[in-house]
Amino acid sequence: MRVGDSAVAYPVRAVVVMGPSGCGKSSVGSALARALGNAPFIDADSLHSQESRDKMAGGVPLTDGDRWPWLGRVRQRIEAEARALVDAQSARGPADAQPLYIVCACSALKRSYRELLARGDALAAVADVLHDTLFVYLAVDRQELARRLGARQSHFMSPQL
Repeated sequence: MRVGDSAVAYPVRAVVVMGPSGCGKSSVGSALARALGNAPFIDADSLHSQESRDKMAGGVPLTDGDRWPWLGRVRQRIEAEARALVDAQSARGPADAQPLYIVCACSALKRSYRELLARGDALAAVADVLHDTLFVYLAVDRQELARRLGARQSHFMSPQL
């Protein structure tokens, strides 16, 4: 079975829950993954390098040079999860076919970042792509973001960023 509502039928739909730090990406994303039948959940923050984590903890904003390798790791993880889902469903056979989803929490605030997550390497063969991507932006007003960030206890991102 293929996930519908796409210009091209892909066997997997990747849902990227996006927005600024403190908007609830991880909470909403993990709840959505559970609601979609325990879909794999990727928290992109877990894929940051230690150097980037240290920068953010010290209040130093990341540059695109920091972000591109991280986003590449996020994209690779989405692709690996899609491959695993397709392989597992193939092993079960067509009688057990069902929609396949992956949920990822990732800031993805720039269009170019979203394009990488959605399309990957422009040189990649279209036949190798197993998923389409739906972006869900979580909008939260600045006062609420400030409140949430100030209340966080165990996150490496400095509230000043």
